[in-house]
Amino acid sequence: MKVLGRIYLWAVYLFLYLPIVVVILFSFNNARYSTHWAGFTVRWYKVLAGNSQLIEAAVNSLTVGTLGATLATILGTMTAICLSRKRFFGQKFLHGGIYLLTVSPEIVMGIAMLIFFIALRVELGFATLLISHITLCLPFVVVTVLARLSSFDEHLVEAARDLGASERQALRHVILPLILPAVAAGWLLSFTLSMDDVLISFFVAGPDYEVLPLRVYSMVRLGVKPDINALSAILFGVTIVVVLLVQTLIKVRKK
Repeated sequence: MKVLGRIYLWAVYLFLYLPIVVVILFSFNNARYSTHWAGFTVRWYKVLAGNSQLIEAAVNSLTVGTLGATLATILGTMTAICLSRKRFFGQKFLHGGIYLLTVSPEIVMGIAMLIFFIALRVELGFATLLISHITLCLPFVVVTVLARLSSFDEHLVEAARDLGASERQALRHVILPLILPAVAAGWLLSFTLSMDDVLISFFVAGPDYEVLPLRVYSMVRLGVKPDINALSAILFGVTIVVVLLVQTLIKVRKK
């Protein structure tokens, strides 16, 4: 049974990561299109470095992703703590509405946000895209942090209050350190959702602010070129670095 379990585990890993390995491998392919292997080269990374439009779109996506994930994590963490520790009118309705947003189709949210901005006569661009991505990511942060708070030991807060800590001090020195892994997971999930979003960005980005998913989507319709594979390899490497950095910070915080 152990052998079968290991085989199944490796099969799952291959299913998840083998396509990414193929993309990274073909970023070094000396062919114009990723249909066959024609030798090893690094010239596509040089081509990528000279593609100003693609670099600009990547910088725009990283900017929106970082700001959107950070603001969504702050607001989502505050909302989760409020839902978990306070009782107020409409709490169940708000709780259910947050879960509803996590399963709502993105195209519905994209159309709704577009209508909302048009009704307010707001020009589409960076601001509308950032607000939309915060709206997209916020429910996932709330759900992630709420899951951690559901197993939270209230006796720790009571002990801190008995020792003279105020509610704010208990929040800062007891609650936040214990839910930090969930907060970090919420940020990473939000960043991934923002970087990966196509539908909502298509509706609210506007003609003058292009993000990476929309740029790549317009390029791959003519065929997947190795410079796109090179960009994907770089983004995957950046993702690994960010994950390792967050895990290191969490370990240091625990110590």
